[in-house]
Amino acid sequence: MQPVLNVEDVKRVEVALTRVGVSLSELMHRAGYAAASEVLAMSETGTVVVLVGTGNNGGDGWVAAEILKSKGRAVQVVTPVAPVDLQGDLARMVAQAADSAGVPIIVGPSRAELEALLGKTDVVLDCMLGTGFAGAPRAPFDIWIECLNDSGARVVSVDVPSGLSAQTGQAPGACVVADLTITMLALKPGLLADRGRDVCGSIVVAPLAEQTEQLLIDADPVAWRAELEDYLDVLIESSAAVDKFTRGSVLVVGGSNRFPGAPIMAAKAAARAGAGYVTLAVPESIAPLVQTQVLEIPVVGLPCDADGIFTEAAAERVARMAEANTATLVGPGMRVSAGTVAVVTSLISSNAPLVIDADGLNSLARSTAGQLDDYPELLRRIQPLVLTPHQRELARLVGVEDVPSSLAEQLEDARRIIWAIGGSEFAIVAKGSATGCVGVERAILPKPGPAALATAGSGDVLGGVIASLIAQRGGAVDDLPLLCSLACEIHGYAGSIAAERFGSRGVMATDIIDVLGIAADTIDEHCFFPEAMMQNEE
Repeated sequence: MQPVLNVEDVKRVEVALTRVGVSLSELMHRAGYAAASEVLAMSETGTVVVLVGTGNNGGDGWVAAEILKSKGRAVQVVTPVAPVDLQGDLARMVAQAADSAGVPIIVGPSRAELEALLGKTDVVLDCMLGTGFAGAPRAPFDIWIECLNDSGARVVSVDVPSGLSAQTGQAPGACVVADLTITMLALKPGLLADRGRDVCGSIVVAPLAEQTEQLLIDADPVAWRAELEDYLDVLIESSAAVDKFTRGSVLVVGGSNRFPGAPIMAAKAAARAGAGYVTLAVPESIAPLVQTQVLEIPVVGLPCDADGIFTEAAAERVARMAEANTATLVGPGMRVSAGTVAVVTSLISSNAPLVIDADGLNSLARSTAGQLDDYPELLRRIQPLVLTPHQRELARLVGVEDVPSSLAEQLEDARRIIWAIGGSEFAIVAKGSATGCVGVERAILPKPGPAALATAGSGDVLGGVIASLIAQRGGAVDDLPLLCSLACEIHGYAGSIAAERFGSRGVMATDIIDVLGIAADTIDEHCFFPEAMMQNEE
């Protein structure tokens, strides 16, 4: 796994490196060399323009420019001020060194001059604004960014595409769209979420020093980015010695007159993801309709009111059904009432692995007055418990008016609940443009799925996949956040397959369901036989 650090924590790692003998000057030279190496790998010939700012990010660019010139590349540096006028001592020193080495310099070009220069450039190294930047770029960098994005040149951004917040993934103004981002020391949250997913291109991490790995661990990463081989610890090797009972059973509880389709999608997803037996418990008013849509899945009707919403009379029966299955999912399409609160509460009190999604979460928020972290005893249990809130549901659970606007905020709000409850049997899947699977010891970031997943019902499908994976392991899960992350990977890859078939805007939740099995098999093959899969891709 790759550590992901908040920007402030990365700064502390830099300080820690200086204490073990790696100076800031050495770090800048190593960063410049790493950036130059990526430019050389991208294009063996052709011209290079380095756009530099006035800080240390610009210093990396000056070092890279000098290295590129020493390698025989035609390189020019575009800077807002002359090297001698730079305020930072370190940036000024490396800029003057590049100048002395004969690197051509253009100071404060007009827009027309810059457009002409970039129009005949092969690769541009973006070193304008670094990880400390926040807000919207000001002149001249806003103009430079616009010219760069319009130029058609290939772009390598150093540490972060200029204009993007490395912490939040937001870009309120002009932002460089890079082909590749080489980020120093560690990944940052903003590179992996929101606008960062659109503008970073491929991401390469340059550790810069052999001591970095341990210092990053000591810095307590905000999250860990999962790689496929990490899932070997939670995968089940395929076997022909199975039947529908040994593959686990899932109970899906949900639905209402208004939303009969949500539990159907969740149940189908659980089956497609590999559960051997799935049962649907829905309000009795919609049970006949639901049964016509799921021929392979038995449907049980439970007491409901005139709106087709569970009443309190359903709670005790639901709890008994849950304990007869190896995992239960509650919430899809259920709506919120005193009856649904009773159903969710009874399931939490049961001795059954449980996934709470959608209106199950909203019922939980209602029962705790939006202060779930103030009721730790409510969620403490022996069996696995997973909450799967999207950003608005997460805000309701912790009682904040402002919906989390970044991955970092999602992780922070999820940890409020996690640390209040405690226990390795509890995890929160905080869903967004990037999803964090948060446990008491660590948060794991699966590879984000495509934009095609942003469709109604997609969350119901993910809930079904998570419940299915728990059920297939008999409810016994050693690493719940990692298993949830695997479910997200399967869900995301299924979204990619569906997008290839129906287009990025044409995918519906049912399309994702239909290819879950293919997605799961493919990820298994990648994990167990990476060499064979690489050969197939070639």
